[in-house]
Amino acid sequence: MRYLFALMLWTSPLGLAAQDWEDQQIFTGSLVGQTSNQSGSQTLRILSSTDTSFMTPVITSYLAEHPDLSVRYLVSGTAEIDRIFRQDPAQYDLVISSAMDLQFKLTNDGFALPIEGIFTPDWAQWRDSLFAFTTEPAAIVIRRADFAGQDIPQTRQELIKALRARPEVFRNRLGTYDIRQSGLGYLFATQDARASETYWRLTEVMGNLGTRLYCCSGDMITDLANGKIAVAYNVLGSYAAARMETAKDLMVILPSDFPTTMMRTGFVSAQAAEPEHAGDFMRHLIEVQSEAIDPKIFLLPPLLPADTAAGQSSISLGPALMAYLDRLKRRTFLQEWESAVIQ
Repeated sequence: MRYLFALMLWTSPLGLAAQDWEDQQIFTGSLVGQTSNQSGSQTLRILSSTDTSFMTPVITSYLAEHPDLSVRYLVSGTAEIDRIFRQDPAQYDLVISSAMDLQFKLTNDGFALPIEGIFTPDWAQWRDSLFAFTTEPAAIVIRRADFAGQDIPQTRQELIKALRARPEVFRNRLGTYDIRQSGLGYLFATQDARASETYWRLTEVMGNLGTRLYCCSGDMITDLANGKIAVAYNVLGSYAAARMETAKDLMVILPSDFPTTMMRTGFVSAQAAEPEHAGDFMRHLIEVQSEAIDPKIFLLPPLLPADTAAGQSSISLGPALMAYLDRLKRRTFLQEWESAVIQ
């Protein structure tokens, strides 16, 4: 009998009904004419910040080997994931997020279950509990049309010069994360600030010109593609690359002055109802992302890009990630950021 993959919208159970998800779907590995309810299959519940389209190939390839299992995939913002999960960790089996600092703190606070038998470099895991499965740079993404006849900026300082030289082109047409709402945006901003004072000069220039603030990379890229903005700062490079086939005017720039590269991570909830399936899925995810994969099918970048030296990540998976999660430091940083960007 032929294996089919079924994808359907679902109605939230009572415990999840109040949450306004960005996306919520069930993936069901079943035989013709069967649904997960008919077959009595177990359900793996994944709470994630990764867009469904990026995870679909990973989920479907996993279900091809586990046809009696279904996956409930819930998408929310990085900061929301931390809040939602802490409220009721028993509701979720696996937590995936690009906010490394929030993920690390959840692990450090005892919310993650140690998993044996996951083989990954030491720099890509923490105490067999938190595992990285992608390496992704923060990028500057521009519309080529707005830089026609101009030098393309390759560093943050060059971007500052380009913005100052033609303020009439860029006024109210710049975009970046609202770091008060985005966990990933806050992580990128704090890491940029630690690396160079250039970050604060750039934020002041962006604030003077008027900057639109976004929850996530996808919305920024959409506005960039339709010309609403000309520059998006600190966008996930993988999301921008996925859109370039349909939005050919976009150009991804990886700043050469200093890299800001995050690793997308996942952990199994210590209160998971399906800890074995969650651990198996985490192994499958790391295996897929560690192999030479077809980027047209598996859209997420691999853990170790071919042109990157082993362990080369500007944001390390370790206790230093929690420095800017201190309440006083966070409040001070946000005040400085607001003074620069919101004018």
